[in-house]
Amino acid sequence: MSRVDALLFDLGNVVIEFDFELAIRHWAPFSTLPLRELRERFGNDEPYRQFERGEITPADYYDGLRRNLKLSAIDAQIAEGWNGIFGAEITETLDAIERARKHVPCYAFSNTNAEHQRTWNAAYPRIAASFDRVFLSSDIGMRKPEAAAFLHIADAIGVAPSNILFFDDLVENVVGAVAAGLQAVQVRSPADVREALARLN
Repeated sequence: MSRVDALLFDLGNVVIEFDFELAIRHWAPFSTLPLRELRERFGNDEPYRQFERGEITPADYYDGLRRNLKLSAIDAQIAEGWNGIFGAEITETLDAIERARKHVPCYAFSNTNAEHQRTWNAAYPRIAASFDRVFLSSDIGMRKPEAAAFLHIADAIGVAPSNILFFDDLVENVVGAVAAGLQAVQVRSPADVREALARLN
């Protein structure tokens, strides 16, 4: 690990637990499809990515879900499942970030959408307080693992990509960060964060 002048953290399953299975199970009673097919049909498709880049509205996205998943639900019922995916804060990691922030700036970068942002902002006030700045794909119009997204953040914080250490649970985002010139760690548990920060002294 070379010089690190900034730390950059994903949010989902790095500092907040979430599971889309909770949304799928919430929607299941509204669908004519079996649970297995709901799981197969729901995913990181183009409308999902457009929603995370802020290119379509929640109503547009929910309407697409309604058609794709054959839901009889109204928007409010779809939203209840969509926003019901979050679990607990990952306290050990947040504690480690707060300690590290005494020595090096800490930022967050999440692929997210306006609906989820409102949900976790209200539920987890510690998130905003733990970082110098939080970057959201729906605000900047770019998503991980796009190189342009990482370079945008490097420019915004005034740190060379090679001096940013990035943490994410998804291997494709780690690979994308490395391709953009960042250092990166895949997070499978809080221990991965703790051990990487320990190597920085």
